[in-house]
Amino acid sequence: MSFDPETIRSEFPILAAEVNGRPLVYLDNAATTQKPRQVLDASRNYYESLNSNIHRGTHHLARAATEAHEKARETVARHLNAASPDEIIFTSGTTDGVNLVANILTASVAAGDEILISALEHHSNIVPWQMLCERTGAVLKVIPCDDHGVLDQNAFRSLLGERTRILAITWVSNAFGTVNPVAEMTAAAKAADAKVLIDAAQAIPHLAIDVQALGADFLVFSGHKVYAPTGIGVLWGKREVLDSLPPWRGGGEMIKEVTFEKTTYNDLPFKYEAGTPNIEGAIGLAAALDFVNGLGIDEIHRHEDHLVRLAAELLSEVEGIRLYGPDGRAGALSFALEGVHHYDLGTLIDQMGVAVRTGHHCCQPLMARFGITGTTRASFACYNTPSEVETLASSVRKAATMLR
Repeated sequence: MSFDPETIRSEFPILAAEVNGRPLVYLDNAATTQKPRQVLDASRNYYESLNSNIHRGTHHLARAATEAHEKARETVARHLNAASPDEIIFTSGTTDGVNLVANILTASVAAGDEILISALEHHSNIVPWQMLCERTGAVLKVIPCDDHGVLDQNAFRSLLGERTRILAITWVSNAFGTVNPVAEMTAAAKAADAKVLIDAAQAIPHLAIDVQALGADFLVFSGHKVYAPTGIGVLWGKREVLDSLPPWRGGGEMIKEVTFEKTTYNDLPFKYEAGTPNIEGAIGLAAALDFVNGLGIDEIHRHEDHLVRLAAELLSEVEGIRLYGPDGRAGALSFALEGVHHYDLGTLIDQMGVAVRTGHHCCQPLMARFGITGTTRASFACYNTPSEVETLASSVRKAATMLR
């Protein structure tokens, strides 16, 4: 498929909707993306043609569903350039993946050890590490950011030390669109003998990801950020690291043999996939990644980068506006109007058919750093167009005159 936004839009049925008699302008993609027909078809086909539990059955449907599920794992592995499909653990999403890692690393952390995160983190990459600190007596350290929402790399280097056990860092800020230099930060943390987890929830729809080149120990993302269904996500982990760590949840599938005296655990990836998985979600995720690869992730990034820069240019012309984040944002642009509450702004432009996100974006510490309660955020996907960016800007301009 050639990269033509209008042709791409035709693959997303929901984009034909109207809001208050106006065409829907959907700019809330950092919260969740819409789904193309091939993902909708893959989900429907699973329930209509394949529905069965997997891995344990010998009948036809069980075998067919198992094959589709494991092919989905192979698709994800190829997309991330994982060394093996066995390194792909299906989860319910980014939050689930971070919690899984934070729990299996409990025995690797002692009182006085340090866990390093950043000021840009989503709550899902803050709270699990706080809980780990509460369990172990470890100390949470935070890499600060500057007034442009860029992490202070000198502070990061000074915070790295012999007690640093874990670096858990977002690749792309969901609030400001800041793209962190995760490869360089990973290399520094590995040199300090720390484990590294990358939150790629906002990177997965916008950037090419090569986990072998990245050098981290873990990477997590949610399928619904990249055109897949909700309730499915991925934890990638280095095989040798995952093999050395204990399981988290107990139950079916993650075992080899169970007696009342002792249980032996299964091999990867099943060691971390207790219970019946989200089979349809995994198949839908594979269809979504096939869709992305059909367009080309580099083409998607170039298109979205143009939209973000255009949005920044047009919104900058609105009197009293402040843009958050640095140049080179990925996928999202946060802004505020002087004297106008973000909720009021978002509600009013919704009446004009423009869907944006308002609030703290699950980044309350970051909002506190800037002395605000929240922002209005427009976030972009492959199906958005320059004309929609113009509609956003004109809607904000009109709302500004009405709310002041």
